[in-house]
Amino acid sequence: MKDLVFKGCGTAIATPFTNDGVNFEEFGRLLDFQLSNGIDAIIVCGTTGESSCMTTEEKKETIKFAIDRVNKRTKVIVGTGSNNTLTAIEMSKYAESVGADALLVVTPYYNKTTSQGLIAHYTAIANSVQIPIILYSVPSRTGVNIDSKTCLELSKIKNIVAIKEASGNISQIAKIASLCGDDLYIYSGNDDQILPILSLGGKGVISVLSNVMPKFTHELTYNFFDGNLSVATKMQLDALDLIDALFCEVNPIPVKYALNLMGFDFGIPRLPLVELSDSNKEKMKTVLKKYNLI
Repeated sequence: MKDLVFKGCGTAIATPFTNDGVNFEEFGRLLDFQLSNGIDAIIVCGTTGESSCMTTEEKKETIKFAIDRVNKRTKVIVGTGSNNTLTAIEMSKYAESVGADALLVVTPYYNKTTSQGLIAHYTAIANSVQIPIILYSVPSRTGVNIDSKTCLELSKIKNIVAIKEASGNISQIAKIASLCGDDLYIYSGNDDQILPILSLGGKGVISVLSNVMPKFTHELTYNFFDGNLSVATKMQLDALDLIDALFCEVNPIPVKYALNLMGFDFGIPRLPLVELSDSNKEKMKTVLKKYNLI
């Protein structure tokens, strides 16, 4: 059995930008909002944080800022994945050096690789650091899936401890749970599948929803853990309209607009992403009012 990085809800936190770089004042406000609402972990420089559109220096500044601001009040997990193994190693070493609790490492994208390539890629990264690594499988974005047999091989590496599973394939997730057990913990990577994945032994969610509803998403997971299954089920179902709105266009386009409506200054995403369409802006306003967020 491996040590668990966190249990419950980790927020895949958005990054606000100005024309000059990261808006650290607003980023700090959102971090404080998360902490005051009992979030179980913060995931910085992930997909929702638009890490693929950040310079190396911006990433390093953002990672250091988040770790310092959180100041050990919850776990900080840093997205350090790349389709260049050497770049992933460089960022992983940096994150470890400034105090990250764990790493979230997405599969190589665009150039892709085979199962053996995935094993070699992750082994090289794992051997470069001491802190825990959470694999990240999101084939809809990367074109690469980590299948259950590959997960089993990767689970044999000491500091590869978990996977963020965003394939949407519940049958695959069940197979991973069956093969790997406590050698590879599972986090839901999809907000609409939190409860189904917890029911298969998942330990929580790495969430977009919790950017706007951190306390709710934390409580959803802990109602399940505490045996309040009917409550957790109702919360999962009640949240579906908001989850749908947060994914009406490519993440993080909708969640940044939602944060703006809630009083944060998160601007618009960086190109090639663009601002939420006018029709979906109206839908988002309606949904946020329904959930008493504005």
